[in-house]
Amino acid sequence: EYLQFEIDEAEFDRARELYERLLDRTKHLKVWISFAEFEASAGLGEDNESEEYKNDAGYQEQQIERVRRCRAVFERGFDYFRTNAAELKEERAMLLEEWLKKELSFGDLGDVTLVQKKAPRKVKRKRPLPSDDGSNIAYEEYIDYIFPDEVALAPNLKILEAAYKWKKQKTDDTDDD
Repeated sequence: EYLQFEIDEAEFDRARELYERLLDRTKHLKVWISFAEFEASAGLGEDNESEEYKNDAGYQEQQIERVRRCRAVFERGFDYFRTNAAELKEERAMLLEEWLKKELSFGDLGDVTLVQKKAPRKVKRKRPLPSDDGSNIAYEEYIDYIFPDEVALAPNLKILEAAYKWKKQKTDDTDDD
């Protein structure tokens, strides 16, 4: 509520300070997204702004600055999830999804390739479920995310990728029969 009050009062620097203090306490996905949304819209007036104002050079500079600040928050969030919370792959993927939506909403100022080159590949995997007696009879399927930066760090995934392609090719061949 305090954050919203500062935003409503157009105290954007104070709101930024509050977001930074909140990020010191928690690095939750929703906080990163909310901070980025704030930066993308900070200082925007009413929707009925005239076309003359929107074509003004000062307005264009403000738009570019909003995009830059928003992008910087998404970058920080992505780096946090990549380095300090590597096990939270799903949150990192969700952050990228929100970032991509925001870049699309920026129109000409947006750069979707910036986000797309960081996008993960979804892989369906199985893991054993231990039963009461300790045996692993059942398996559960889950979705794993493989990020491009992880592939570069793990050269042994190349063999898995080749095996995956081979298996996919074999199943495609049997489908044709």
